[in-house]
Amino acid sequence: MKLHNSTRVLFIFGFWIGWINTLAANQPDQALIEFESIISPEVANAGMVVTQESRATDIGVEILSQGGNAVDAAVAVGFALAVTLPRAGNIGGGGFMLIYDSKQRKVDALDYREMAPLRATRDMFLNKNSQADNKKSRYSTLSAGVPGTVAGLVAAHKKYGRLPFKQLVAPAIKLANSLPMSFAMAQSLNMKHDRLSSDVESRKIFIKSDGSNWKLGDSIRQQDLAKTLTRIADSNGKDFYQGKIAQQIANYFAANDGIITTKDLANYHVVWRQPVTTQLDDMQIFSMPPPSSGGIHLIQLLNIVRHFPLAQYGMNSANEVHVKAEALKYAYADRSKYLGDPDFVNVPVNRLTSEKYAKLIAQKISLQKVTPSVQIKPGQYFDQESPQTTHFSIIDKDGNIVSNTYTLNFSFGSGKTIANTGILLNNQMDDFSAKPGSPNGYGLIGGNANAIEAGKRPLSSMTPVIVTKNNKPWLVTGSPGGSRIISTVFNFLLNRIIHQKNIAEATIAPRLHHQWFPDKLQLESGFSIDTIERLKQKGLPVSIRNPWGSLQSIEYDGKYFYGFSDTRRPGALAKGLNQ
Repeated sequence: MKLHNSTRVLFIFGFWIGWINTLAANQPDQALIEFESIISPEVANAGMVVTQESRATDIGVEILSQGGNAVDAAVAVGFALAVTLPRAGNIGGGGFMLIYDSKQRKVDALDYREMAPLRATRDMFLNKNSQADNKKSRYSTLSAGVPGTVAGLVAAHKKYGRLPFKQLVAPAIKLANSLPMSFAMAQSLNMKHDRLSSDVESRKIFIKSDGSNWKLGDSIRQQDLAKTLTRIADSNGKDFYQGKIAQQIANYFAANDGIITTKDLANYHVVWRQPVTTQLDDMQIFSMPPPSSGGIHLIQLLNIVRHFPLAQYGMNSANEVHVKAEALKYAYADRSKYLGDPDFVNVPVNRLTSEKYAKLIAQKISLQKVTPSVQIKPGQYFDQESPQTTHFSIIDKDGNIVSNTYTLNFSFGSGKTIANTGILLNNQMDDFSAKPGSPNGYGLIGGNANAIEAGKRPLSSMTPVIVTKNNKPWLVTGSPGGSRIISTVFNFLLNRIIHQKNIAEATIAPRLHHQWFPDKLQLESGFSIDTIERLKQKGLPVSIRNPWGSLQSIEYDGKYFYGFSDTRRPGALAKGLNQ
């Protein structure tokens, strides 16, 4: 498809003189870079790693320097984040990974989302009055799906990795034995003090012996996790699903009214899927297919807004915000009914992503009035996930790319740790529809397509993205943010492609979100007073919210890598490799 009023543009990044002098010393042939930006990305010439936690980023860059490729670095980062970012990084959760193979010029989509245990039932989270019981679905042992992260990282390495698997897990093991406390980690542990204190095992690891708050400079030891990671490294992940670790997990659930068994763990499997994709001028955008809803609705949204002259409206103008908000309502309405695990339900991917369907929706959007959410029904024009997720992006010197988003769901998952393993439990079962029409922890409404079934994968909003330009690797991005992940990535791509901002500017611009219900436009601070007043005059109910999301993005021009890590959360880092 072709974007309205867009042109191919030469993109100029502005950098501090010090950066230019440094690069020029290493690269005498580098062209002069002009200064036109007030904020700029990190620059390198041999690869880039961007994550939400600086020590994990350092590990990824070190793996690249050892001759590893993007997938090797991703595996090392994935395990490291389980230690350094325990609220979201994990081996007890699951996620999605997009991989671009520069030799084959092909994008693979790896689904390592959690699976419902074999004893899971449709009404397992309903109380005696047949109402959804949020405590069961979010904080009990029943809230955990069968973890997929270890299997996912193993599968990615087996297909694309270059370095030995044990070499990639070793840095995480070292950190687990002794880790200096960062400000961001101390802050997250202190904020969840009460929930982590309520679990015996979590309290041993994440609460100081005297009960005081963590502070910068403290040291935390996760020795059980170090032992678990060592077994994973020695067995190439097999022990987690069929060995001693698997038995420890099963024993924990048996002793704590859970339902995950050794059979569930042995039966777990990843799925290689075909990514969803769309063409934007000379760019092709790839993202995750179901059971992630992210890719489908990102394409749907881009298809809708191309019918409006967004570049003429201006970034975050009242008219642009109005169009995006209306488009988001339709996308999230469709999400509530049609999205689920494609191995269990028929998801109408082609219809949802068709330009014809998007055009019909676009024709219903008027700049003069707002459509109330109650008037928007899922699929009416057919022909017939926590904020505490984390994302990382990596590109190596050969142009191989990894875009990975994984999660425990809520911050620290259910807050429960499996005895003697150091493994924090996900509470991903809350992403199923406990009762069709009832909202989950992020206020998202689901239907029968996302009802609980044994062996099924819950619906997600995770939206890892890879973009090629003229059939060459160009851009990688993604973000945490629960139900707001889709809109975060959507806003970023429009800022970069339509409004021609560099990836740093496109990231820091204030964001908007609407998810159909509740019928409220959420805005970050930073929008002008005039814009907000015009939106209210149009009839949009506006709510100013704290910042959300944490985009981790890299752009590649064939010679240099430009990385930027979102400034909304402390501790994130974009770091490049120079050779």
